[in-house]
Amino acid sequence: MNPVPGLLAAASGGDKLSLVAIWHLATFEAKIIIVILLVFSIFAWSTMAAKALQMHRAKRLNLHFSQEFRTSPAVLDIYDRRLKVEGCPLYSVYQDGCQDIDGRLKQTVGPRKTRLSIKAVEHVKRALEGAVARESLHMESGLVILSIAVSGAPFLGLLGTVWGVMDAFGGVAIKAQAGGRADLAAMAPGVAAALITTIAGLLVAIPSMFAYNWLIHSLRVLTVELDNFAQGLASRLETEFLQDDE
Repeated sequence: MNPVPGLLAAASGGDKLSLVAIWHLATFEAKIIIVILLVFSIFAWSTMAAKALQMHRAKRLNLHFSQEFRTSPAVLDIYDRRLKVEGCPLYSVYQDGCQDIDGRLKQTVGPRKTRLSIKAVEHVKRALEGAVARESLHMESGLVILSIAVSGAPFLGLLGTVWGVMDAFGGVAIKAQAGGRADLAAMAPGVAAALITTIAGLLVAIPSMFAYNWLIHSLRVLTVELDNFAQGLASRLETEFLQDDE
C-alpha cells in the first residue's frame, strides 16, 4: 500500500506535514543523502567531544606543568625525577629538549658535563622547534573531519534538494500530460520533501562550523603557549649550560 496519498490526506485541512510524512515523501536519493549526512553528523559530534576534552585536559596540565617548571631550580630537575605527564603538550616539548640536552651532557665515565658549546645549544633549539611542530600537528589531528562537514554537508543537502525538486517538477509534468492537476498543491509536498536534505545539511554544518572555529582558536592559543615555553626553555638552557667565551 502506498502511504503517500494517506499522508497527503492527513496533511490537508490546515495540518502541517510532519517530519515522518516528509521522510516518506522524500525520494530514494534524498534518503541516501540524509543517511550520509547522519553519518557525517555522528563523526562530527564525536570529533567535537574528543577534541574539546583533549584541549581542556591540555590547558589544565599545561598550567600545572608551567608552574612546576618555573619553580624548579634547574632545567633538568623535572626530567631527572622521571615524571610521566600524559596529554601535556608542554611536558612533551620539555621532555624532547631534555633528552637532547642529557645526551649531549652525558660522558662515558663520570657525571654530566656542566657546559655546552654554542653549536650544541643550537641543535637543542632545533629539537625544541621540532617538538613544538609535532605537538601542534597532534592537537590539530581530527579537525579535518569538521572542516569536511562544514564545507561538504551544505552541498550534499543542496544536491538532495535540487534532485528532489527536479523529481517533483517531473512528477507534476507527467500528471499534467495525463490530464491531472498541475498546480501548487500537487507540487508542494514534493518540494517540501526535497528541502529536508538542505535542512539536514545545515544541521550538520552549523554546529561543526562553530566547533571548528572555537577549536582552531584554542589550538592557536596552545601553539603560542608552546612557542613561548620553548623560547623560555632555550633561554634557561643558555643561562645554565652555555659555556663562556674565552
